[in-house]
Amino acid sequence: MSTATAHPPRTRLRPTPPDKTRKTIGMVLLAVAIVVCFWVVEARWSRLPEFPAIFTRYLGFMAEGVFSNPVADEQVGGYWTNAMALMIESLHMAWIGTIIGAIFSLPMGFLAARNVSPRFVVVIARAILNGIRAIPELIWAIMIMLPIFGLGPVSGALALGINSIGTLGKLTSEVIEGIDPGPVEAARASGARALQILRWGTLPQVMPEVIAFWLYRFEINIRAGAILGVVAAGGIGSLLSSVLTRRLWERAGIMLAVIILVTIAVDLISAKLRARIIAGPAGDSDEVHGEEAGVHPGAHI
Repeated sequence: MSTATAHPPRTRLRPTPPDKTRKTIGMVLLAVAIVVCFWVVEARWSRLPEFPAIFTRYLGFMAEGVFSNPVADEQVGGYWTNAMALMIESLHMAWIGTIIGAIFSLPMGFLAARNVSPRFVVVIARAILNGIRAIPELIWAIMIMLPIFGLGPVSGALALGINSIGTLGKLTSEVIEGIDPGPVEAARASGARALQILRWGTLPQVMPEVIAFWLYRFEINIRAGAILGVVAAGGIGSLLSSVLTRRLWERAGIMLAVIILVTIAVDLISAKLRARIIAGPAGDSDEVHGEEAGVHPGAHI
């Protein structure tokens, strides 16, 4: 007789299938809501079949300006030159707005971080950041900047800067709350003061991500600057709003082409910089150590 204890085979029970009633009711309610939304907007659905032809026609109008020879046609060349000059102005607006946001959002981020500031300070700082973030750049430009500074890129840059403070401050506070407490505790145990703890225990951990957020916000400010042109806040958006109002589709095509090309270029450069900053010097140090050990980066063993 075997001394091993015989265990009866376990019965494999099929799991209970989920109740489909709630799922079905939810899908029906969602379908009804979609139908109601389409009905409420009072769209002219009878013109929907005409959309491809209309879109193609206007796209052709804009393509005429884009693909015209700027050398042979001085007027077209002037359009390109003017568009590039105003796009550079938009880049200046976005850059100044990002710098303003970066300077003021960093201390606001520390004040809004729960693991750094007292509770009542956190509540006040977060309320300020939420209030700033809730108001779009367009409203900042209309309500505050234009009455004080008048029309032009200064109003647009300041409006972008104020809105950037709210967004970057929120992101900075979240990064600070996620730091490793080890370096902070080590600095505190060594007798460091509060500012020294922030300088040597907190900032080295958060700055790579914070700088990456600054670069990303710069990309957003470029797009937002074009929208601010609607209220004559400077940049290429002002000219784009003017040519669209007058239905100058050839010039509008040139404006859009410049915006798209510059935005793509800035996005590519910014993405490379963000990846480089977040990765840090670890890759370079590994490569240096490998070369010191006699192993080259491309060598195969």
